[in-house]
Amino acid sequence: MSDLEKQRPWLKNYRLGPYKLARTLEPYPELPLFTFLDQAAESYPNSTATEYFGQRINYRNLKEKVDRMANALFRLGVSKGDKVATILPTSPQFIIANFAILKNGAVHVPCSVLHRSSELEYEIGESGAETVFCLAEQLDRITALKGKTGLKNIITTSLADFTPDEIPLDLPEGALSFNSLLLDHEAAAPRVEINPREDLAYLAFTGGATGVPKGVMLTHYNRYVNTMQGMPWALASLEKSVRGKASALIGVPLFHSYGEACALFCIYWGLRMILVQDPRHTDLIVRLLVENRPFLAAMVPTQLMKLRDHDLPRLPIQITSGASHLPPDVRESIAEKVKMPVSEVFGLTESGPLTHIDLTGFSKITGFAARQKYSIGLPVPDTDVKLVDDDSGEVCGVEEAGHMYVRGPQVMIGYWPEIGSGLVDGWLPTGDIARMDDDGYFYIVDRIKDMANISGFKVYTSTIDDILHSHPAVSMAAAIGVPDPQREGSERIKAFIVLKDDFKGKVDEEEIIEYCREKCASYAVPRQVEFRDSLPLTVTEKIFKRKLREEEVGTTEK
Repeated sequence: MSDLEKQRPWLKNYRLGPYKLARTLEPYPELPLFTFLDQAAESYPNSTATEYFGQRINYRNLKEKVDRMANALFRLGVSKGDKVATILPTSPQFIIANFAILKNGAVHVPCSVLHRSSELEYEIGESGAETVFCLAEQLDRITALKGKTGLKNIITTSLADFTPDEIPLDLPEGALSFNSLLLDHEAAAPRVEINPREDLAYLAFTGGATGVPKGVMLTHYNRYVNTMQGMPWALASLEKSVRGKASALIGVPLFHSYGEACALFCIYWGLRMILVQDPRHTDLIVRLLVENRPFLAAMVPTQLMKLRDHDLPRLPIQITSGASHLPPDVRESIAEKVKMPVSEVFGLTESGPLTHIDLTGFSKITGFAARQKYSIGLPVPDTDVKLVDDDSGEVCGVEEAGHMYVRGPQVMIGYWPEIGSGLVDGWLPTGDIARMDDDGYFYIVDRIKDMANISGFKVYTSTIDDILHSHPAVSMAAAIGVPDPQREGSERIKAFIVLKDDFKGKVDEEEIIEYCREKCASYAVPRQVEFRDSLPLTVTEKIFKRKLREEEVGTTEK
């Protein structure tokens, strides 16, 4: 084994079925991120770029709209280094705004459409954004931020824009119409010199589900590199048959790094993006999958939990799941329905976002279905990963669980505004407990913050989640550690469960507890089970465990 293979044992499994994959992609091009769109418009001008409620925009027209909006931003005074926020759902408007911001050399600050006013005030104020794109439906509360932040320009669009129901907006004084700016400006984007390694492309705030959000600084180079490290690398053997021809369903919000990464990949390969405005609209997702049969579909575990309760036909679709842990039983259920394996991807906003891809699922596409591992996969090219015992500081061996650290050219340059902050000697601590097998495949054991302390024993609540999801009556579940009133400083496990419709009223707490007792250590068995009609979700459809903990602590304290 070479020294490189000793440092990166996963390299020996860089293959898709019978096809070997590149061990490195260095040197990477040092180009502005918007080059992807310019190249796609030149190579595939008539290919559909976006499909949105039946309306299609080809790559030539998409670039024209981006250049018009970039010109409009320039005329509004937006220049290199300025921060521009978006508060937009998945839509053509998001993609147009994104690339228009980048073409001005400005920095995109993507905000969630589900944020409260206080959260928007913090992110807009902290970033220093003076221009924002938002929905007309949110105009009143965004206008109210003008006196609390440095906000000057508000560009509005409607949920109906770029759909068959599009109607002119009647805007109050001081607000600018997205569509009017497109009509009133030529397709002449300003020419700005970009230093890809140093100039920021994104200032994305993250961590709102775990504390005060931090601004992640990602350069053009970070994002360009990470796009190449992802699907273009993993699916290189299929490039000729897919590039400029296939489609992908993006079921993840574009304002989230996972969704935005999917869009960049699609544009890089000239794919048709099927945009899902509301990620909670399961019936629409099912219809779009069945009608379009896209080559790829990007989703999150909670969406797949809902999909397994639907009648899905056999579909030649490669489904990828990311953003949070995917229980094996959910993966198996979806794979059985569509007769295709489900692959996981893994990463964080801070890591560009992608760090791992499960290649065993993708191998099915090649006609050589390797034995699938239920893991987050192998580290992508030119990425180093180490597992550390935080107590001793020692690096863990094979099959030993430890805190996962990652390092690579896609990793952020730091948290806003200090370069290097959040990194440890160039390594990014992920906050995840993971283990690695002999083949170099990684498995998430739990989030550090979700680990429970039961009388001195560490309990990984994601393991309990998997057990709960394997029960035939369970649609969605989450286990958390809550204070144990009988043991000071200790916790006990409580489970929250949403039952499938056919089992509601037929399964009780004792059945769930007994089911778990047969499958896990006695101290890890849930002491309480609460049945609910729904579970709280984050803006990216993750089960919001922190909210469950806060609710339970509040209950305990009363």
